[in-house]
Amino acid sequence: MTTAAPATSSRALPHPARDEIRLEAVLHALSDPVRLQIVRELAADGDELTCSQFGLPVTKSTTTHHFRVLRESGVIRQTYRGTAKMNVLRRDDLDGLFPGLLDTLLTAAAHQADRVGGRTGG
Repeated sequence: MTTAAPATSSRALPHPARDEIRLEAVLHALSDPVRLQIVRELAADGDELTCSQFGLPVTKSTTTHHFRVLRESGVIRQTYRGTAKMNVLRRDDLDGLFPGLLDTLLTAAAHQADRVGGRTGG
């Protein structure tokens, strides 16, 4: 996988360039209830959040795995700021490549959460 921009430090994380983001990878990433919860929280906040700001019902190593899947699929961008890993939704890229997809999925997830009474819809 190539990166969208050259690495500026040894701590730079690889991300797919916009034209490398594939629909099937995005759908796979969003098919997991925990990853969908992360995306819902990023979308609701609209800003960068650290990994520790998410109250996920999984271990730290599993949390790391979920963020990696989201990053490698092109759903989020992760950058280091000091020792914190910051996460932001790649909304512009996703909306440009797959118009309406993210909003439709977020709306459907919210409806499901309301219907089943849970945050993750799972």
